[in-house]
Formats: sequence, structure tokens, C-alpha cells
Amino acid sequence: MEELVGLHEGSSGDPVTLQELWGPCPRISRGIRGGLEWLKQKLFRLGEDWYFLMALGVLMALVSYAMNFAIGRVVRGSGIPELKTMLSGVILEDYLDIKNFGAKVVGLSCTLACGSTVFLGKVGPFVHLSVMMAAYLGRVRTATIGEPENKSKQTEMLAAAAAVGVATVFAAPFSGVLFSIEVMSSHFSVWDYWRGFFAATCGAFMFRLLAVFNSEQETITSLFKTSFRVDVPFDLPEIFFFVVLGGICGVLSCVYLFCQRTFLRFIKTNRFSSKLLATSKPVYSALAALVLASITYPPGVGRFLASRLSMQQHLDSLFDNHSWVLMTRNSSPPWPEELDPQHLWWEWYHPRFTIFGTLAFFLVMKFWMLILATTIPMPAGYFMPIFILGAAIGRLLGEALAVTFPEGIVAGGITNPIVPGGYALAGAAAFSGAVTHTISTALLAFELTGQIVHALPVLMAVLAANAIAQSCQPSFYEGTILIKKLPYLPRIIGRNIGSHCVRVEHFMNCRITTLAKDMPLEEVVKVVTSTDMAEYPLVESTESQILVGIVQRAQLVQVLQVEPSSWAPGHQQGLQDILAWGCPIQPVTLTLFPETSLHQAHNLFELLNLQSLFVTSRGRAVGCVSWVEMKKAISNLTNPPAPQ
Repeated sequence: MEELVGLHEGSSGDPVTLQELWGPCPRISRGIRGGLEWLKQKLFRLGEDWYFLMALGVLMALVSYAMNFAIGRVVRGSGIPELKTMLSGVILEDYLDIKNFGAKVVGLSCTLACGSTVFLGKVGPFVHLSVMMAAYLGRVRTATIGEPENKSKQTEMLAAAAAVGVATVFAAPFSGVLFSIEVMSSHFSVWDYWRGFFAATCGAFMFRLLAVFNSEQETITSLFKTSFRVDVPFDLPEIFFFVVLGGICGVLSCVYLFCQRTFLRFIKTNRFSSKLLATSKPVYSALAALVLASITYPPGVGRFLASRLSMQQHLDSLFDNHSWVLMTRNSSPPWPEELDPQHLWWEWYHPRFTIFGTLAFFLVMKFWMLILATTIPMPAGYFMPIFILGAAIGRLLGEALAVTFPEGIVAGGITNPIVPGGYALAGAAAFSGAVTHTISTALLAFELTGQIVHALPVLMAVLAANAIAQSCQPSFYEGTILIKKLPYLPRIIGRNIGSHCVRVEHFMNCRITTLAKDMPLEEVVKVVTSTDMAEYPLVESTESQILVGIVQRAQLVQVLQVEPSSWAPGHQQGLQDILAWGCPIQPVTLTLFPETSLHQAHNLFELLNLQSLFVTSRGRAVGCVSWVEMKKAISNLTNPPAPQ
């Protein structure tokens, strides 16, 4: 222990140690220590836990990004847009590589550990994890049985895996399958439907069974169990208010989708942010996480955002069937120093803001904070946050109706009180369904809560929201595909754009490179070296141009690299000899005609997951149609070019 040696001359009388007395600049050192001690007392007046919790949120976000940055780009984001692209027939390299599985799990764990700081979920990453595991199991199966790889079988596995990814998050097999059908592809096989239900049921059952084994639940039950009244959950006049809620959610979803897509485009095109994301991604992630953590600091602004609640507690509180406004009319519950699990709704109350103020402030702040969080390059899901935002919208309308009709709505001589939790349930399903352009969110809401008493009003709200959103904005996943510039064939929406009147001959690519059987060897080599096509259409002769098959470039190059001395001497070598030497010809099973309509061609491309088709007229190859021509034709229909 250091020995006290006395007092400084002219000091305040506090004893000093020998080290302080002989150290450099003792007065300045003591002044700095005193200032730091004063700052510590001021900062920790509210309790030091909140500062470390804020630091925890920032650090976990940085760790999540660091894990993601070290492994590669493939583990970032949700993964649903990429899977949607793959199920349309496009091959994305390394997306299904099992080596990214561990990185995705660790990164997602760090994301979820941030809690309300970044306000992100896990649905999308779980779908990505599920399809990675399905692709790996599919390769194990083919290697064990010894059969060749089958692309259609792989597509079946991926479609079932998408349903399993959703089902194992919410323990909802029915809505998991329907959600995968609506989001992943425009055409769905009945065989995939059965397989998806089987896999999703196994996953959901095991997910809830593990909760029982871990003593979290006494028995298998729903994830967010509610206690809505069953006898008369809502009155007939309330159907109108549920439809209004659906309209509100539809309009707000359009605003959200537009703002989110515009901000993402701004981040990618802005000089400063694009350079920061290209060269200093950790700096961008740290700044975004710091902004979000500062706002959600509970003793500060986070006090009005219910930031002490987890995402599950957000839904538990918003689905409460009691009216918070009526309960606080005669009494004001205090804000507890510690979170009270029995009274989660206290987190939504403030004497100055009231329930309406905190709910409205939560919606406004989380609206732009979620858009900012989606730009952070980390594994994250975006379905759960919009589900909670929809629940808050419905809760706000339900509380307003509870104030307007404090005794309830009279119908048939019977007065029944307003259940704000029912409006929160409808708002969650309507807003999330409008953002993702799905109807299955209504069934998801029922499976999450274990009650179906609000089936009719919830479904009507979801339909009203989707009617507005689908007519105004692309879905969240389609918008992400557009921003990321992933290969994707747009849908033909609307019956009045004239897709039946546009024929293939109006937009097909007439400049195709063909190989004729009577083509000399020198011409074949010239074509192969001057083009980079993956496959060439093979015609009977240069004069007839009758399409007889397809030749793969890789196989053709392999045969051309054989020594010419090994070929039969005595005559001029041509493509016919190369084909006979060992270059296989693939048959053409499907072609388009110049008179085929754009609508018919689009349906074929979507149904069969095609990338391109040749156009023939009386057997002659006259052109080719690929995604490029299809996109341009659809764009010219929806946005006609200005007349010259």
C-alpha cells in the first residue's frame, strides 16, 4: 500500500501519495482526475447499465458485420431475394455453399443480440440457412444413391426448404408453405406443395417440442398466445373499421416501400456513402449502429419507444386485449426502474405523451430507423419488424376506437366493448402482407396467436391492404432485387397494357449466330473465337437455316482442341466431321413463333423457368428471345417511349 507523505503547498488539504508528489505536473494530473470523477458521477447518475447496454448493441452490430465481412458478401442481407431469383432459373454462384452456413449462424446471432438497437429479425436468414442445408443434403443424397444431379429435384428441395425456414421461426407450417408459394415463385407444383407441408410440419413440431423439453413451455402451444374473447370478439359494424385499417396499412406500406427503395438507391449512388460502403464498410456499420443505439437509449428518447422490450415482448404487449387508454384514464402507472414482465404495456405509457403519443412516436421513429437498419451489411430479416410496425398501427386505431366508443359498439341491442388487441392483430397481418404482397400473413397471424376468432376482419384488412399496395409499388423483395440488380423477369401486371397484342417478332433478337452442318472448319473456329455464347443453334445448312439442335460451346471447344492429324485425312474438314467425332447435339424441345404473343411467351418463361428460347418460322431459325428482350418489351408497355 502506498504511504501518504503529506500535503501539497497551497493545496486544499487532501493528502497525496508519494507517486503523485514526485510525478510530472501533479496539479494538472489531479485536475484531470477530478474532472473525470465529476463526469463519471454525472453520467452514471441514471445507472451505468444503460451505457454498457448501448455499447453492447453497438459492439454486437460491429461483431456481426465483422463476421460477415470476413466470410464474404454471400452471408449479408436476408437471402429471400436471391432465392427468389434462383427459383426463377438463374444460378447464383456460392449462394448455396455450405461453408457459409456457420458464418450466417454466427452473424445472425450477433444481429439478434442487438435486440431493439437495430430492430431486425431472422426470417430471411433462416430461409437462407434452410436452402443451404437443403442443397447440401441434396448433394449428399445424389452422392449416396449414385444418380446424376437433377435440376428439377434441386428446385423441389429449395422450394420445400423455403417453407421450412419460415415454419421453424414462427412454428407455423401452414402459413410457412403458403408464404413460400406467394413470395418465391409465380407457379408452384402440387408435388412441391405436399413436400413443403411435410418438411414444414416436421420443423415446426420439433421447434415447439424443444421448448417443452427446455421447460420453457408446459405443453406445445402457440408462440404469441392471446386471450381474446371467443363469444363475440367483434361486432358487425366493426368490419368497416377493419377495412379502413387495411386501407391505412396499404397506403403506409406504399410510402414505406417507396422511401426504403429510394434511400437504398441513394446510398448506392451517393458519392460519400457509396465510397464508404466500398472501402470502409466497418465504419459505415459503426456509424449506423451508433445512431440507432443512441436513439433507443432507454433513459433518453428510447423511453418513448418502448426500447426495453424485445421483439417478442413488443408483440405480447401490442396483442393485449385490454384498452390501455381506458385503464390510464383514472390512474397513471409509474415507469418502473426494471422491466415488469406482468405489465409490459407500462412501457408504452408516459404522463405527458399518453398512449397515443408513444404509439405515434414509435411508428414515426421506427419507420425511418428500420430503413436505415436495412442498409447495414449484416445477416438480418426484415419481416418481423414490419409485422410489429403493423401491430402498432392497428393498436393505435384500436385505442382510438376504444376512446370513441368507451362502452362499446351497439349491435342488435347488445353492447360489446372494443378489443384493441384484435386491431393490432389485423394491422400486423395487413401491413406485413402489403409490404411483401402476400395474403398468407393472415394465416400466419392466426397460427402465431393460436386463435382464429378474428379470421374474417383480419382477412378483409389484408385484402384491402394488398389491393392498394400491389397496384402502386413492387413488393419489398422485388424492390430489393431491383436495387441489387439481380437477374429477374418482371411480372406483367394489369390487363390493359396490351401484352396480348404485342408479338414476338416485334421485340425478338434477329441477330443470332448459327452454326451450319456444312460450315468449314475455319468458319467454325472463327465463330467460336469471336463470340462468347454458351450455346449455339445448329442448323441443317447455311442455305436452309432449318433448326436441328443446340451445340454447347464448351464441348465444341474441347473437340476443336484435338490434334487435326487424328482426323480422317483426304477431304476438307467441316462441322459435320466435328459433330461425328464426339460433339453431342442437344435437341430443341420448345421454340417460339413470330406470331406468339408477349403474354404467352412470358407465361412460358415463368412456368418452365427458362432463360431464352429460339424463334422459328417454318422450321427456320429467325431469332432469339431472352430475358433482355422480355424486360425491354414489358418496359415499353408499362412506360411507352416518347414519340420521335
